[in-house]
Amino acid sequence: MSESTTPAARALAPRRHDEILKRVAADGSVSIAELARFFDVSRETIRRDLKVLADKGLFELIHGGAARSDAVEPGLSERSRENAQGKAIIGKLAADMVEEGMVVFLDSGTTTLAVAHALAATRKTLTICTSSLAIALFTCHLPNVRTHVFGGEINPEEEAASGMDVLQAAEDFRIDVAFLGAGAVTSEGDITDFTKGGTLLRSRMISMARTAYFVIDSSKFGRSTPLKIPNSHDATGIITDRNPNDILTAVLSAKGMEVFIPTY
Repeated sequence: MSESTTPAARALAPRRHDEILKRVAADGSVSIAELARFFDVSRETIRRDLKVLADKGLFELIHGGAARSDAVEPGLSERSRENAQGKAIIGKLAADMVEEGMVVFLDSGTTTLAVAHALAATRKTLTICTSSLAIALFTCHLPNVRTHVFGGEINPEEEAASGMDVLQAAEDFRIDVAFLGAGAVTSEGDITDFTKGGTLLRSRMISMARTAYFVIDSSKFGRSTPLKIPNSHDATGIITDRNPNDILTAVLSAKGMEVFIPTY
């Protein structure tokens, strides 16, 4: 008999389901690999468990695991419609910080795509590195820009590469400035994200780049997503379209994070 059809496996399934639901409720998301190790079962068994629970509407399936519905990042096309004007403002502010000849890392996401469009308007000669398919497709047609794609497995929701291959590709480059996305800025001043892969890449780019900025539109202030981005407060600051409230501004300042906003 297969692992999933033996009487013992059927008896254990409800216990696994209870534990999975507890973890999703507590942490916001779970990983197939971690659950398989914890329960000492195959990844295929965990995938079946997650599908059963997701089909009941108890959470959402994501790449590599599952997450609470409120902890799942919307798809790229949906996000592109959110605060488009604010993202354009952020893009212009970020582009003004880039000098001729720089090597620029653009993270995946709609705000960093706005940075790419703003950089195109400057007509500066640049090298742009990215894991985003949308950004690479746009910048590769710019006459003064050389584009390098950090490859890896493609996350269909983000339309970008993720995983260790991206990190290894980044090691070959000298990055002058990195513009990084994020899921939220909590009321405690923590910069958070949706996936472990995203937090790892953003954390590594902060360490690698000479200068790193988060580009975060104001709709994400005071919100929370499941995972903290390690060493996020080592970044130079946050570029945004308007100031957070006074309390959050003070909290970020105490953590050494400068907030860059338009001066008009």
